[in-house]
Amino acid sequence: MTPLEQFLQRAESLMTRLEAVLPPPPREPDFRRSFAFRWRKRAGGVGGGNAWLQPVAHASGIRFEDLQHVDAQKRQIEQNTLQFVARRPANNVLLTGARGTGKSSLIKACLNGFATEGLRLIEVDKADLVDLPDIVDLVAGRPERFVIFCDDLSFEEGEAGYKALKVALDGSVAAQSDNVLIYATSNRRHLMPEKMSDNAGYSHGEDGDLHPGETVEEKISLSERFGLWLSFYPFRQDDYLGIVAHWLASFGCTQEQIEAARPQALQWALGRGSRSGRVAWQFAKDYAGKLPGAAERP
Repeated sequence: MTPLEQFLQRAESLMTRLEAVLPPPPREPDFRRSFAFRWRKRAGGVGGGNAWLQPVAHASGIRFEDLQHVDAQKRQIEQNTLQFVARRPANNVLLTGARGTGKSSLIKACLNGFATEGLRLIEVDKADLVDLPDIVDLVAGRPERFVIFCDDLSFEEGEAGYKALKVALDGSVAAQSDNVLIYATSNRRHLMPEKMSDNAGYSHGEDGDLHPGETVEEKISLSERFGLWLSFYPFRQDDYLGIVAHWLASFGCTQEQIEAARPQALQWALGRGSRSGRVAWQFAKDYAGKLPGAAERP
């Protein structure tokens, strides 16, 4: 046995002894009392007894009505989620586009809109997507409806989570669990980087049609497994100011204070190089927090 093999054997033995003295992961959470969860795992653990669902003590209170100027996207994901909690056919959803436009907030709003009807949200980090089969098995057969939430998703070539997600969406010999959907957000339409070299794989048919090569097909194949695509675009100036006004009003600002804030709101956006909903929310907190009598929204 080589020195390296001896070292690895001792390390494995040490890890086994450490796991024996560590306290067991928490038991299955109470899905009737908690609505939002995070998938947690011990360092070096791979599913099974090393991972568990951790209830989120203070989940986001964002509501559908808080999301402005994304009405079409809001209608589609709300309808899809309504079908899901009603046990009717529904699709996995991919939300892509400009940053700060409400993609992840819209998914959180779905939870707040349908939690009383049995919807539960499980947030999974990209690094833990290899555990998707374990998560699905854990909740399969329960009466609640589960949305697995993957935020800011993107992959580099060869990442293990890419294949795991692809199989979970539509590629396993096992049927998909009817009480689980996957909602993911990404700034990339196809979830993987697109390079100029990919174009070299395109070919032309005799009729002049352009056909993608294997590299492009592979990058498209994952996003195509999401049944519903929602695209988000940068906000216009008036849209941005409307979002600022909404949040300032929620903090208790008067109409006069909201009108007075417009020039500062534009300067704030200019300084950050973006007129996104996130920037509008950050400005509103800064502005309202400096006003006497303006209270934090419950």
